[in-house]
Amino acid sequence: MPFIADRLSNIKPSPTVAVNTMANEMRAAGKNVIGLGAGEPDFDTPEHIKEAAIKAMRAGRTKYAPPAGIPELRQAVVDKLRRDNGLDYTPAQVAVGGGGKQCIYNALMATLNPGDEVIIPAPYWVSYPDIAMLAEGKPVFVSCPVDQDFKMTPAQLEAAITPRTKWLILNSPSNPSGAAYSEAELQALAAVLARNSHVWIMTDDMYEKIVYDDFTFHSIAGVAPDLLGRTLTLNGVSKAYCMTGWRIGYAAGPEELIKAMNKIQSQSTTSASTISQWASVAALEGPQDFIAEHNVVFKDRRDLVVSMLNQAKGLRCSTPVGAFYVYPSCAGVIGKRTPGGKTITSDEDFAAYLLEAEGVACVHGEAFGLSPYFRISYATATDVLEDACTRIQRACGGLS
Repeated sequence: MPFIADRLSNIKPSPTVAVNTMANEMRAAGKNVIGLGAGEPDFDTPEHIKEAAIKAMRAGRTKYAPPAGIPELRQAVVDKLRRDNGLDYTPAQVAVGGGGKQCIYNALMATLNPGDEVIIPAPYWVSYPDIAMLAEGKPVFVSCPVDQDFKMTPAQLEAAITPRTKWLILNSPSNPSGAAYSEAELQALAAVLARNSHVWIMTDDMYEKIVYDDFTFHSIAGVAPDLLGRTLTLNGVSKAYCMTGWRIGYAAGPEELIKAMNKIQSQSTTSASTISQWASVAALEGPQDFIAEHNVVFKDRRDLVVSMLNQAKGLRCSTPVGAFYVYPSCAGVIGKRTPGGKTITSDEDFAAYLLEAEGVACVHGEAFGLSPYFRISYATATDVLEDACTRIQRACGGLS
């Protein structure tokens, strides 16, 4: 349609949101569908966080907030980053957004000029390249297959950097793979970045607290303090605190960058929900013990899903160290035929087959920039996961 902006032709709707929406619509129509596409914990928001929101409402804290966020939340973020990550920021270096996605959008809109390049290791979270393209930037993808544990090497980073490179986006633990960079791996990447002073680093730490098997999380500015002045550290309360619908993310970085991001926000949403911000103060400052309890459950679910998927014909699933996703290879089913006579030619075909044949909704790997894989979220009830994996095994067994 002629009145739609040309820039929209470069992007697509979020595939993960689309899969979740489709699963919900099919269930509403009475179909037996298991949705494994949503990236959100099935645990409820802890009571002390909900109570903080109720208290804020009753106290009349329901007015506009500053674009940067309420001072109390920005201070809570400063305290969290110092306590957990050894990073020293001031409240003026913190921006609060309506979810981590808005923080990323604000940062790229505030910094990218037409043709500026953004290095994005693949597999990647689906929104990174589209946000970069909305801001007239150019995504530069670096393929990181399973034999690299879905992680970028220093040599790959060095090769991807050009004079036009403005950002590297680093997501650890990763959505969709659950892979995470060790301290030594981050130091090796930091050495490359130290030689390329024009490259800024956007580190998406949203799954920081959801790790397993004695893995220790590190953020790149923590292991390479010399990069702090050109690093934007992103995080939020969505995943660890079971607050996806509260829509609070935050970013910390150089004050000039934060001011530019806040300028964008002042002309878009003005601010994140004030009530959600007060709840987030309680999340960051309150009890943290429930996170470890949730991780025990997530780990058991991870182990179940990895085991059952590796028993499915044609699938191979590695064991992630963080987040709540697995990213199995479906290379072994490509070229096979369904009972209905259709040939599986791609991971998108395979995901469609799982939905049609067994009512299992997942996200195909092409959406994350690396095929042939697919993503499953195991942030759902254990018995549901077991049923879903049984269905996937049956679907794979039906291929010839």
